[in-house]
Amino acid sequence: MWRSRFLKGAGCLWQGMGRSPCKPSHLSLWRYLSFCQPCLNPVQQHSFRGPNLYCFENRLRPAVALYFCRTLRKDAKSIIDFPVQPLTVTDIKQYLRSKDIPFHDGYSCLHAPSIFLVPAPEGSGRENYSLFIDKTTGQFMCKETLVEGSWEDLQDCIEVMLNEGQTSISPNVLLGFPESLEEQEEIEMEMKEVQRIWSSSVPFSDLLEEEVQLVKVMFQIGKLTNATLKKFGVRFFKPTKSLVFPWFSGRDSGLRGVKLLSAAVKDDGRVVYTEATVPKVSSYRNLFGLPLIGRKDGEVVLTGREVDSMAVSQATGLPSLALPRGVSSLPPILLPYLEQFKKVTLWLGGDMRSWEASKIFSRKLGLKRCSLIRPGEFQPCPSEALAQGRNLVRIIKASIPAAHKSIVSFKQLREDVYGELANVEQVAGIQWSRFLELNRILKGHRKGELTVFTGPTGSGKTTFISECALDLCMQGVNTLWGSFEINNVRLAKIMLTQFAMQRLEENLDQYDMWADKFEDLPLYFMTFHGQQNIKTVLETMQHAVYLYDISHVIIDNLQFMMGQENLSLDKFAVQDHIIGAFRKFATISCCHVTLIIHPRKEEDDKELQTASIFGTAKASQEADNVLILQEKKLVTCPGRRSLQVAKNRFDGDVGIFPLEFNKASLTFSAPVKGKQKIRKVMVDKNNSTEEIEEIELKETSEKPVKSAKVKTSKTVKGSAAGKGSTDGERKNQ
Repeated sequence: MWRSRFLKGAGCLWQGMGRSPCKPSHLSLWRYLSFCQPCLNPVQQHSFRGPNLYCFENRLRPAVALYFCRTLRKDAKSIIDFPVQPLTVTDIKQYLRSKDIPFHDGYSCLHAPSIFLVPAPEGSGRENYSLFIDKTTGQFMCKETLVEGSWEDLQDCIEVMLNEGQTSISPNVLLGFPESLEEQEEIEMEMKEVQRIWSSSVPFSDLLEEEVQLVKVMFQIGKLTNATLKKFGVRFFKPTKSLVFPWFSGRDSGLRGVKLLSAAVKDDGRVVYTEATVPKVSSYRNLFGLPLIGRKDGEVVLTGREVDSMAVSQATGLPSLALPRGVSSLPPILLPYLEQFKKVTLWLGGDMRSWEASKIFSRKLGLKRCSLIRPGEFQPCPSEALAQGRNLVRIIKASIPAAHKSIVSFKQLREDVYGELANVEQVAGIQWSRFLELNRILKGHRKGELTVFTGPTGSGKTTFISECALDLCMQGVNTLWGSFEINNVRLAKIMLTQFAMQRLEENLDQYDMWADKFEDLPLYFMTFHGQQNIKTVLETMQHAVYLYDISHVIIDNLQFMMGQENLSLDKFAVQDHIIGAFRKFATISCCHVTLIIHPRKEEDDKELQTASIFGTAKASQEADNVLILQEKKLVTCPGRRSLQVAKNRFDGDVGIFPLEFNKASLTFSAPVKGKQKIRKVMVDKNNSTEEIEEIELKETSEKPVKSAKVKTSKTVKGSAAGKGSTDGERKNQ
């Protein structure tokens, strides 16, 4: 009851509060557009948050700015904490029935009359089912008032309404407030930035014909007509030479944000397109083209880019929407806007990553109403298909249903097999940018696989795997960390240091700049620490996959889930059960799981093998990849660590390559120099011998590559003798 009273009182109290002019001077997110600098990295985007300021293109009059934060509790983006008792759709339905609230089933949401609107007279037939409750999370949204919140927030609002004998409740109860006055000032600055961008951008009708043609060539949209660009409200921002895609939302079609698409030419002649959003990516929830959708439209085409959406609309006349984050994520808060469509065709792109995303998103939307367009030579992304003169209507009609009852013959698998053969590089997965040798052996990071990673205690397993995951996260892979061994603050500190490639303790003046960039990464953390139940961990992972479209989960480590609740069972049987559960989760959720397992205790002079993994052989049998961090403990000079790929189910390639740890940046990705490769296996009997070897290396480095390889191989072969002599010397001492 206290929480209900607080909700009611807080909504009224904060309405009349003023805003403080305080503003931190280090807010680097304003520098991008204020100084008209294009974004050079799609991951390190500068972006903003801001409500509506302007109306739609054909009604250029100022709208009333709505100052509110639509959820009571601030979304802690990077922290995922699953409730003790997971919510089910049965629980939601039973509660609504107990409160005599009518509802009906939708595809992904329950539809109910909004408690934030005055109900229509009984029997008028104008009852508005505008309150949407997510069947999986219980999160709700009212499309009329734009009020949203958690299932607990909705319960509290209903209790307050019924206790007071009312038929509706003011939306101000949940139109909450920023957590600080500083944040209010930040929102105000963001809104001014939105206004500045939009007022400074130019409609295509106001550009010279030569300028229009140049812009269309730059962004490869030559086939899009000026009428289509005007229809969708697209503008051009001259200072950064960017296309401006508006975010129109709400009952008055007010402008709530923009996305800027910039083009840059690299040294090799490639054109790279980068995006920046206002507000930031985590708050940018625009379905581009939504104001053009009619209430009676029953079919829609979902695309991954704004230009693709315009291409579909122009070529087919069908309603088309573009997802705000492309193939990276489909935020569940957008699902209510898609409930009216009986058929949803997903055409997210022309590559294998788009194809995988289409299958994942169709599960959220409801398999029965979704159709997918398989990428191929004759079915590229919509904008390319339009440029090539292809028949987009025919391509959409040839889409396949997302749900199959069963696979009965090779005929239904034929196109999938061809897709893997024709797109070998894409099927191999996402490439690491810091670990090129890992690309050579593993070929890439793929969804739906289980990777087992092991290494000696204290060798740097967590440090290495955090950099490996950070590398992928910087390329847009949505990542969830489950660190049971070290707390999230320390882990985040390690990853931020690896991200900045420097010790920030010595450069605290740069902390805010790197923290702003790091915050934009699609990185999340579980709040667990210490012993945890496997069921709770799996429920949290499933929750994160649904909510944030997580595609990579790291569990550090397995031993912390072999807790106290199964004392009567054999510990090896418990471990096998946990590994089987992670294997099943990776396959069903199409999510890559990296599982860190401690090895058995081995002698210091022996290298680890697959059999060294703690437990039974099930871990290595179930895993698609087995990685071993080898460490030569008897050697103290640089280059004593190496990474061994002991199993690779994708194509069978295995191998080992050296690693060098950089203590200043906490990274393993620094290239290993030839000198260090030699010294790690040489025995330093005296100073003169070491000097001779260094001179020989310098001489061989000037020779052809072939001779250098021969010299190195001879040195490595002699390493066994070196180890033996070292052991003998230690025993004699």
